[in-house]
Amino acid sequence: QVHVVESGGGTVQAGGSLRLSCAASGSKFGINTMGWYRQAPGKQRELVATITSRGYTTYGASVEGRFTISRDNAKNTVYLQMNSLKPEDTAVYYCRTVVVLTDYWGQGTQVTVSS
Repeated sequence: QVHVVESGGGTVQAGGSLRLSCAASGSKFGINTMGWYRQAPGKQRELVATITSRGYTTYGASVEGRFTISRDNAKNTVYLQMNSLKPEDTAVYYCRTVVVLTDYWGQGTQVTVSS
């Protein structure tokens, strides 16, 4: 069983920065894609950013240019550097880890951006 744990959420003023971390443990196989998704109250969960084991990245349109995803394969950890935060970035941020063909999700971490 793969265990996924996020950290780094909190409250920040608009224009500020936060860095999220997500560590995956317990996998007997290599971890393929890792990524971040978010869900705001009353909205569907949406893609924030993903990164493959080779470092290929994708970003949601609303965060491209402001957020940067990175990864430490040796530590099975993915990071999300969030800059120029906006109130509309307020959401619960979830980490997703893909091992072979199975998705594992963390419990989520709250990010609140005040105006």
